[in-house]
Amino acid sequence: MCGAFVRPPVPFVRFLPTAPGVTASPSPTTIAAAAAAIAVAAWRSARRRRQSAERLAAATLESLLNAIDANDAETGAHVRRVADYALVLAEAAGLPSARRREVERVALFHDVGKIHEALFDLVHDDDGLSPQEREAIATHPKRGADVLAPLCAFYPELPDGVVAHHERWDGGGYPNGLRGIDIPLAARIVAIADTFDAVTHARRYRAGSDPERGARVIQEGSGRQFDPSLAALFLSPPVFAEIRRRMEASARAEARERTAPANPRPRTRGRVSRGERRARQRETPVPNVSFRWRPAVAARR
Repeated sequence: MCGAFVRPPVPFVRFLPTAPGVTASPSPTTIAAAAAAIAVAAWRSARRRRQSAERLAAATLESLLNAIDANDAETGAHVRRVADYALVLAEAAGLPSARRREVERVALFHDVGKIHEALFDLVHDDDGLSPQEREAIATHPKRGADVLAPLCAFYPELPDGVVAHHERWDGGGYPNGLRGIDIPLAARIVAIADTFDAVTHARRYRAGSDPERGARVIQEGSGRQFDPSLAALFLSPPVFAEIRRRMEASARAEARERTAPANPRPRTRGRVSRGERRARQRETPVPNVSFRWRPAVAARR
């Protein structure tokens, strides 16, 4: 018959009559207490809503990283190595924990734009790319930032860092031609880690170079492609020794994964055409991805 009783936001205030027909007014203390109770209740409610939204945003990032793994295991492995190296450099630079987490997020999602359908085949094509195809691939920072833009309220640094990770210290990068310290710090750190991994890690069409070759590339780009102070820090003996150790640990882990029997992929020699790759993707079941948010060494800290 009647709706459920709804508890009022603050307790009832009972007033005792002082004389027949006369009701006492609430005291200033009572009014202040009631106002404080309303304010506390509103604050707690807003905090719960905010915490719920933050958990949803974090889960969205985890799901997106799992999607990268499932759609493109090679890119998934690459961004984790880049995040590992970037965290070493960020810690050496003395960044506080919150800033290091920002660097980590930018590193993990810097290539999310490459899994766009318009770019996927180009990125994984073993043939040489035409100038038009190279221009298309150069859109991946902007595409990635667009993917991450809905999470800007929770991770404001993420789209800005992702869109800027191919900017250059001398202003010759893309997509916006930023120069020097106008480039977000996280993007400057990720640019060094990304280039080092690109040089040292093997690709389908070439073998990876040794760490010394990667160090020379960073040194040659210092002051032109890379922030010179960060490049010098990356190449300093203690930091570079840790980078080398992380690189070797990653290589061992990937070697173990290649020998694991679960979800074997058919291997063929020679180049694979785009049509064959698409057919193989339709036939191969989606792997059972185990999400790993942080590198094992960093997670223990």
